[in-house]
Order: sequence, then structure tokens, then C-alpha cells
Amino acid sequence: MSQISVSNLTFGYDGSYDNLFENVSFQLDTDWRLGFIGRNGRGKTTFLKLLMGRYEYRGSISAGVEFEYFPYTPGDSAQNTLDILRGVCADVEEWRLMRELSLLDVPEDALYRPLATLSGGERTKALLAPLFLRENGFALIDEPTNHLDTQGRELVSRYLSGKRGFILVSHDRAFLDGCVDHVLSINRADIEVRRGNFSSWWDNKLRQDASEMAENERLKKDIKRLEASARQSERWADKVERTKIGFDPAKREKSMDSRAYIGEKSRRMQQRRKNLEKRQNDGIEEKSKLLKNIETADALKLAPLAHHAKRLVEAENVCLSYGGREVCRGLRFIIERGERVVLRGRNGSGKTSLIRCLLGGGDVSRSGRLEIASGLVISYVPQDTSFLRGDLSDFARGAGIDESLFKAILRKLDFSRVQFDKPMERFSEGQKKKALLARSLCERAHLYIWDEPLNYVDVFSRMQIEALLRDTPGLTLLLVEHDRAFCEGLGAKEIAMEG
Repeated sequence: MSQISVSNLTFGYDGSYDNLFENVSFQLDTDWRLGFIGRNGRGKTTFLKLLMGRYEYRGSISAGVEFEYFPYTPGDSAQNTLDILRGVCADVEEWRLMRELSLLDVPEDALYRPLATLSGGERTKALLAPLFLRENGFALIDEPTNHLDTQGRELVSRYLSGKRGFILVSHDRAFLDGCVDHVLSINRADIEVRRGNFSSWWDNKLRQDASEMAENERLKKDIKRLEASARQSERWADKVERTKIGFDPAKREKSMDSRAYIGEKSRRMQQRRKNLEKRQNDGIEEKSKLLKNIETADALKLAPLAHHAKRLVEAENVCLSYGGREVCRGLRFIIERGERVVLRGRNGSGKTSLIRCLLGGGDVSRSGRLEIASGLVISYVPQDTSFLRGDLSDFARGAGIDESLFKAILRKLDFSRVQFDKPMERFSEGQKKKALLARSLCERAHLYIWDEPLNYVDVFSRMQIEALLRDTPGLTLLLVEHDRAFCEGLGAKEIAMEG
């Protein structure tokens, strides 16, 4: 076992106002299974690339391992998948590669198809297979779940639980719990390493936050009391000091004690005042060390429209075809006003095709009965973010939403004001998703349709959005999402799509 040592790491992008990392130091054992978490924009991917030597930085990073980064860009994706994988790990016995592919449940026929024709989930699993085959390798795995369905996430989590030596960036709580034994977190004020999975890290954070907030309240009361005592002592000291000239105006008579006695009394009063002020300053200093890592998450709000009909969508024996290929058949379901509904199914089972059909997409063919309530207003969050361009103000105007409300929601989703001045194409993927979610939260609709809205979105914002969707009365939501903890938190009804 060796270590990865980070010492006084300082890094900031050219033109940025602040450094992402400032004199950061910590050590990692290379046999740990590390979950890497933090808010969007805190520098998780940047840190992985610093480990890879992609950027110049101040400080030092030393490691006795070779880093392997995922996702990586393979060779010609028109080649058969197996040929590409052989090229990635040319010095590895083929039986070892085939064993990893089997553990990841990559279908044999996928190996003999061009990589470009594989689904997102198949491609993710296939490209993970060579990651742990190099001697002295340490894997840096950056958000592998974004193209994996629920079953795929469970399988990959089990697969990683049998490995050693990796850093895994993910925001899926159940996925992390299944495969990590340490957590590396980028907090507001520092970076910390803790033993355990996500749930144990989160429980510890909640206890620490509660303890700090209680201590902060106690110190605030102490400081206020000490301030009042110090002011009173100052008044007394000044009063005694005036008697040193031999006359106390309040009493209109000579001081009863000698000038030396009054001087000593004045000195003690002044010392008492200084002691109170010192205790007050110590309390202020102690208080300033608290609350720096508490993640604030103001409650989000949503104001859905109320439709007159009870049933908003009803499907009976619906078959869908896309691109000339049938993607699902025999679909039956009802979505009623006020329901939260999750579409369940493997990748390719027709979930997105159904959504396109509900949105009136002409490229999806259907048969059977699909009834949509008249006058239904839909707010839609797509999977794709690649179309986002320009500044946030233009985006808000183009979407016909209130710009002030839009930016206020983004602030609640942990956007800094600096981000408001950036073009959207320079946002991280998580920030782009948040922009689409904020737009939807500004829209008043009868039905909210969100297609994998949480890809790349940090775990704190997921919890924030989960609370909103769970607690908003009258909300009707149709959701495609593979984050098991999130969906269980909603208590949503499920529609199973088996393809």
C-alpha cells in the first residue's frame, strides 16, 4: 500500500476571481475506495485532472501509482468494441479483459459491434472494463452513472465494491453507499477525508453542523452578555477614575479613601474591563471558526397550475416506434392530478420516446389509445444541455420567464453571482442542468415532465429538489430518474416500461 500526498495545493483558472484550491493538504491511501463529493463548480473534475498532470499548479502532489482516468476518449469509435478495448490494454492477457466484461454484464454481441453503436450504458460498462487491469494503476472515475439505468447502477456499484484503489465522483447516494469505504469531500472552507460510506459521512456532517450551530448560538449570547458587562465596567472605571482628583460630583464630598486607594480601585476596574473584553474577543474568534462548512440550501418553491380534469394522461395498449424500430408495446397507465410518477425501465425501453410523444413529437409513431387532457400546460426539462448558449438574461427572456425569479432560484441552487456573468456554454454540466431546472421552476404548468434531470447535479441540490417535489401540494410530475434514493424520497408511483 502506498499513498497519494497533496501538500499546499493552490490552483485557479486564468481570469477567475478566486482560486479553486488554496493551500490544500491531505493524504490518501491507494487501496481506499474513495467517494468524491461536493457542490457543482467546487472543482472535483479539476482536481482529478490536476492529479493527471493536466494543469500547472503551486504546491506538490506525489503518488506511487499511475492514474487512469474515466471517461476517456477511445480510438476510432467505428471499430469493433473488442478491438478498441484490446488496444487500450494491449499488454494485458485477454482472459482478464473478458473476465471484467463478464462481471460488468456487457453482452457478447456488443463486443463485435462498433463502439459508436452501443447504448450509453453499454459503452460505460465496456470502457470501465480495462480500468483496473494495469499494474500499479489507480482509477479516477468521473460520474459514471449518467448513462446507466437503475439496474446498471446497481451492477456497477457491486462491481466497484470488489475493487481497490479509486476515486469515484458521483452524486448518487445509493450508488456511493454500495461501493465506497472513504469519502473525500470538497467543503465550503476545506477538503476533508473521512472513513465510511456516504450515509455515515452525511450522518456525521449533520451531527457536526448541529453541534456547531448550537455552539454558535451559545457564543452569540455570551458575547452579548460580555459586551454589556464590559460597558458597565467601563462606566464604573470612569466614575472611579474621576474621584482621583479628590472630588466625586455624584456625592458632592471628598472621597472617603486616600488617593492611593482610589488609584488601586481604578486599576482593578480597568483590569476587569480588559478581562471582559478579552473574553469577548476570544468568543468572537471562536465563533468565527464555526459554520464555515455548513451547506446552506434555502427552500425552493413551485406554483403548479390546477387543471379541471382529474385524469391528465391515460394510455391503453399503446405501442411506440422510433426510427422505424418498435421500442415498447402494450403500455397501460393513468396519470392523475397531483400524482408524482416515475417511469421505470432499462435504457432503450422507450421512456424518452413516451415523453416525446406526450410533447407532440412527430418523429415518434404510436398505436393504441393515448388521451391527454385538453388545454394541458406542460413544463419540460430535457436530458440534453448542449443547446445552451449565451447569457442567463437572454435565456430567461427567450423562455418568457421572470429574470429576477430565475436568478433567485439559481442562487438557492448554489450559483455564485460570478456565474451570472459567464456564457452558459462555459458552465459545468451540473450548472447547465440547474439552469434548465430553474427555468422549469419559474413556469406555471399542469404537468411537469423531467427527463433525467439530475445528471451531474450535486447531492445537496438533489436533496433540496427532492424536498420541493415531495412537499409541493397539487404538483403533477412525470419523471425519468435512476437515482434510487431520490425516487424513494418522493414516494412516487411507478410505471414499469419493459420495452
